[in-house]
Amino acid sequence: MIHYSLDYFTHMKRREFLKAAAIAGAASSFINVNSFAQSRDPKRKMSLNLVCGAIGVKADQKRAIELASKFGFESVEAKADYLASLSDGEVDALKRLLKDRELVWGTSGLSLDFRGDERKFKEGVKQLPRLAKGLQRAGVERVSTWLRPAHHDLTYNQNFKQHADRLRQVCRILKDNDIRFGMEYVGTSTLLVSRKYPFIHSMAEALELVDAIGTGNAGIVLDSWHWWQAGDSTSDIEKLRNKDIILVDINDAPKDIDKKRQLDGQRQLPMATGVIDTEGFVKALVEIGYDGPVRAEPFNQTLRDLDDESACKATIDSLRKAMALVS
Repeated sequence: MIHYSLDYFTHMKRREFLKAAAIAGAASSFINVNSFAQSRDPKRKMSLNLVCGAIGVKADQKRAIELASKFGFESVEAKADYLASLSDGEVDALKRLLKDRELVWGTSGLSLDFRGDERKFKEGVKQLPRLAKGLQRAGVERVSTWLRPAHHDLTYNQNFKQHADRLRQVCRILKDNDIRFGMEYVGTSTLLVSRKYPFIHSMAEALELVDAIGTGNAGIVLDSWHWWQAGDSTSDIEKLRNKDIILVDINDAPKDIDKKRQLDGQRQLPMATGVIDTEGFVKALVEIGYDGPVRAEPFNQTLRDLDDESACKATIDSLRKAMALVS
């Protein structure tokens, strides 16, 4: 049986959304970066996280662990469906494998369809306890998803209420299994006008949703791309607490394109162009003591066209280059 990770569905739905919004285009040019030492600088607590689907690499759980180990990542995506299928003995063996490879878990994605109709949502809620239990047994402590920044039919207030009600149910199940939940706000300007009613697209709005959910285990996914697109600042990050952030994405943007015309599906690896203030972003994270996973999510077709090992090498080199800013 093929086991699909929760993030597999997350990325698929996101690509479908980008296509529906008619914003997919040719990927930006790929840039090679220098390699950096693999040892973690004591100033940072965050881990360099491998999420294979984000860089076009197809890998099952064990293959992802091997790739993460080989190229010097420090954490790896957890695949919930696979973990839930394992016996206790198999879970123990997988934990030993992680320890032997000097890795920890990053996050798992959320496959549950909270954006669609009520029936699909309820079906997903029924499956979530099994998946959450599988994550807990394996020692996974974080689950993440993204928030669609516009809606065809629901006004902002209607959409906010629906998100708060549904994601509160999700968070309660995850909390019962000692799992924290992160939501990525999407600030891309071109996406806000893709549907009739704009929705959450800034850090402040995402934090309002966290407060409305009110379960104590919810937080945000902070992506440098959306942080930049939303007009958020380093001072906004410095006002956060470590526990407010569940996952961090670091990306860069193509040069010579107006900020308001940038497309979500055409990004660059961290530090590739210098358009986004990666140094300020990373230093602010260090300042608040963020200790979770950091991944690259460039949606870059040129990167996706590389073979698996080349894509992993390019990604870890770019993340190390970003982390060198705080060494």
